[in-house]
Amino acid sequence: MFITLEGIDRSGKTTQAALLARALGPDTLLLREPGGTPLGERIRELLMDPALELGPGAELLLFGAARAALADQVIGPAREAGRDIVCDRFIDSTVAYQGAARGLGVELVERLNEAVVGPCIPDLTLLLRIDPEEAERRGQQRLAAGEADGSDRFEAEGSDLQRRVAAAYDDLAARHPERIVAIDGTGPVEEVHDRVMAVVRARR
Repeated sequence: MFITLEGIDRSGKTTQAALLARALGPDTLLLREPGGTPLGERIRELLMDPALELGPGAELLLFGAARAALADQVIGPAREAGRDIVCDRFIDSTVAYQGAARGLGVELVERLNEAVVGPCIPDLTLLLRIDPEEAERRGQQRLAAGEADGSDRFEAEGSDLQRRVAAAYDDLAARHPERIVAIDGTGPVEEVHDRVMAVVRARR
């Protein structure tokens, strides 16, 4: 089963992806986007660099290049081998961020995604819903605790971008109800994980 996790920045996707992969078993492949291949990791450095100026079109094409490599080199072979795959972000992130929030157009980005990933469409997408202000508080709490916040170029744009992205994700869930399931991303990590597992068990 190919499962992706989506949501605004600091919604808990990375933590929940790791917990889900562990719960599915040791043969499960855990990936992140962009990344997962040498090309993808190089592109990730460019996309996340807050000192680098990139327009929406450049962002879209860079994400597409990284995603094409991941689909061709990793996800496709893993699916053929019958492995479970968990990916922290995938096609819906680009639709929400570049297509909707950046104004490039949802339909345009969805068509590009289809061309890039081919048959590598997720079987299930878990959308972790969290209020953008709560996500921002999580970042501030990490800083107050002396933890490295690790903010990237997108997180640095603040809650205005995240509100537009959150609305775009809600629209996507309405467009693709057969694939995207929204989950309450608030509360203790263990409670969110239980919600995730309930959905996954119902779909397997």
